[in-house]
Amino acid sequence: MTHKKMQVWRPFGDLWDLQEDVNRLFTGYGRHGRGWDEEGSLAAWTPLVDIAEDAEAVRITAELPGMQQKDVKLAVKNDILTIRGERSFKDEEKKKNYYRIERSYGSFARSFTLPNTVEADKIHAEMKNGVLEVMIPKKEEAKPKEFEIEVK
Repeated sequence: MTHKKMQVWRPFGDLWDLQEDVNRLFTGYGRHGRGWDEEGSLAAWTPLVDIAEDAEAVRITAELPGMQQKDVKLAVKNDILTIRGERSFKDEEKKKNYYRIERSYGSFARSFTLPNTVEADKIHAEMKNGVLEVMIPKKEEAKPKEFEIEVK
């Protein structure tokens, strides 16, 4: 008796894969590549982000190694959240004889369109150990509600 593996039908799977490929094309050339900022200029580097959603909020986590709070700015304009900053190559490091430099330095900007289900004026962010966490709370009407129904 042979067992067949059940295949999941994804009617829009190829479309989503195409969208991811296009996004990757415009946000950078691989993990350590350069990307484009929102003005269409070549950015020095593009930090990696994770975007997650739960019942309470949308959360963006960005890897910003070697950076501090003062190096990062967040702003919302026309329902677009922009995270920008600059990672500097320090003067004392310039005095060393480097054989290879693979880490990226310079300015960056990442922009994210906010859904209409969030409260943009209540966004808050925290930076800890080179990781920026942005919490975008959902509007009350967008949060899932659960209630019991009486059975008669």
